[in-house]
Amino acid sequence: MTIHWCGTGLSAIPGLRALIEEGREVCVWNRTPEKAREAVGDLTDWIEPFEIGTLQETMNAGDIVVSMLPGDWHLPLARACLAEGAHFITSSYIAPEMRALDEAAKARDLRFVNEVGLDPGIDHLMAHWLVADMRNGGHARPGAEYSFLSYCGGVPKHPNAFRYKFSWSPLGVLKALRSPSRSIRDFSTLEVRRPWDALTSYQAPLDPPETFEVYPNRDSLPFMAEYGFEEGWRVRDFVRGTLRLGGWAEAWAGIFDEIEGLAGAAGEARLRELSDELWARHAYGEGEPDRVVLCVSLEVRHEGRPTYHKTYAMDAWGDARGSAMARLVSHTVRLAVESVSARAIPPGVTAAPSDPKLVADWLAQVDVQAQRLGVVDHLR
Repeated sequence: MTIHWCGTGLSAIPGLRALIEEGREVCVWNRTPEKAREAVGDLTDWIEPFEIGTLQETMNAGDIVVSMLPGDWHLPLARACLAEGAHFITSSYIAPEMRALDEAAKARDLRFVNEVGLDPGIDHLMAHWLVADMRNGGHARPGAEYSFLSYCGGVPKHPNAFRYKFSWSPLGVLKALRSPSRSIRDFSTLEVRRPWDALTSYQAPLDPPETFEVYPNRDSLPFMAEYGFEEGWRVRDFVRGTLRLGGWAEAWAGIFDEIEGLAGAAGEARLRELSDELWARHAYGEGEPDRVVLCVSLEVRHEGRPTYHKTYAMDAWGDARGSAMARLVSHTVRLAVESVSARAIPPGVTAAPSDPKLVADWLAQVDVQAQRLGVVDHLR
């Protein structure tokens, strides 16, 4: 079995290096082989220029293809895997076109695993753990009310006046600010055109507690079923969102105003210009530590009083092992590779595992990468 790891960007390296160091058969594919050699050339000579036709010719049945490339490549690679009988892994969200491959993948006993990075990825593991823990404690009772909050963000370890720094092109962050979101607040669906219209403050139960600015991200509602929320449950809140340092909205107010007025081809061009300007002013310096905070909380209330309220909280930052973001994304992808190799994940198109044993095993490995990880019981 060969692992074909495609892409050696900033979020790919620690997990890739670990797989090679484990002695697994890994072929590294990158559009610029020289950059791949800089990243892993001290460990392997098996580095190839990425070209999908060549990759497909090289694949054998039972191989694993990992896509750490831009999202446009995931579907073509997955289709190539389907044709050649190979498994497929990416940290990205499951697109509808990817989900449409589910039956075909099952028919060929192939595992197409998505959403196994940080967010999405580790947040899913925490959510599955909390829901299982709540159920095992007997708190899923008729008449109960459920509140679920999941907030994740990469922020500077040493805060700056801009309240944010960029590890790579700011264009993705800027485009996300133009995206609508859907979540549940106080039993009602909340649809928001722009994130800053739904900004709230959130006290993360870290050590010591810390207050952040948060806002809903994308469409949270499909994840209710993903996390095992039942159709008849009374859900007060269900939010998957983004976390930023306090003062972020004020520091970015001018950017919000400009983004709001952009439209058409000229607007897209200006967005790219703005991205370049922000990159020049607010990129991480060489060796400068980043920080990742992830908090997933589940509260259950019955007859007006809380019966269950726990938060899975993580705080991680860059160190000699690399950036927090790179460690947490790429090592979670590594765990998916190992689990697919062991046939521990069922066939078909799936997200991060919900199986209790895999969840526990993966979270134990996440604990190695994060400086702080644990469950806070708010009722004790």
